[in-house]
Amino acid sequence: MLKYSKVVGLAVFVFLFAMCNQKSKNEAESETILKGSLDITVDETIKPIVEDMVAVFEGTYYEAKIAIKPKSEAELINDLLNQKAKVVVTTRELTTEEKARFEKSKINPRVTPFATDAIAFVTNKGNNDTLVALKTVIDFLQGKSDSGIRGLVFDNPNSSTVRYMKDLAKVKELPSKNVFSFKTNDEVIKFVSENDGMIGVVGVNWLYQPSPNMLDIIKKINVMSVKGLNGDGYYNPTQNDLGEKKYPLARDLFIINCQGYTGLGMGFASFISGDIGQRIVLKSGLLPVRMPGRNLKIRSQIIKDKE
Repeated sequence: MLKYSKVVGLAVFVFLFAMCNQKSKNEAESETILKGSLDITVDETIKPIVEDMVAVFEGTYYEAKIAIKPKSEAELINDLLNQKAKVVVTTRELTTEEKARFEKSKINPRVTPFATDAIAFVTNKGNNDTLVALKTVIDFLQGKSDSGIRGLVFDNPNSSTVRYMKDLAKVKELPSKNVFSFKTNDEVIKFVSENDGMIGVVGVNWLYQPSPNMLDIIKKINVMSVKGLNGDGYYNPTQNDLGEKKYPLARDLFIINCQGYTGLGMGFASFISGDIGQRIVLKSGLLPVRMPGRNLKIRSQIIKDKE
């Protein structure tokens, strides 16, 4: 009887394994680099640029459908490591420990850089001081009372902006006093526009590509110029200052593909890192990884219109 049970159990396991493999095989066969459906988990601080990319991609390849799932960086990385997300767009590369997790699972993530973004400090229009030294912000994050900052406003405790600033200040936790957190970058911008003296910390992509309901609110804030830890100049999160590597809060953007087969994730990664995708990045106000080329037609003479 025991032997019979083992045989039945083995048969059930083989059946279920075969069904799972068949499902994965069918998914791979029904999806190519230019058709099929795909969920992409996106760092919410860079959602606008990805929305633009998806709109153009789907408008070019009609059989491709991509659903965007915005999440905080901590949630995004957790989903990727637990294989709940196969393709993600993030503001950092994988750490050594995270890569080791994938190696154990025999997964080789494809990491493609496609743009340079920035973290911006914003303040109320009523604040005449639009200059801030990065050291001043770091002093505040380290709990030094004489930093001169009234308060910092973040989007989400688990966001990439919080992680970035904590790493920069070399602190494990944010100060409990005069630090405010919301859920989205839009909420941060709105709060700063209504409260004098506060400094909001947001992804610059939300400032360059605001949603229609945020257009009037954006007009009520100033983007601050930032002085880095080395040097005396103050710089802005513009394409020019990012390109010249002068703005101190720049960060690269990546698409990480863990599908494990030649699917829509690979096609989308190629698209956003290619000529059309890089032109979208350029138009968005961010800095492309590679500058799109321009073709100039030079004529030896000007032909006048016939009268």
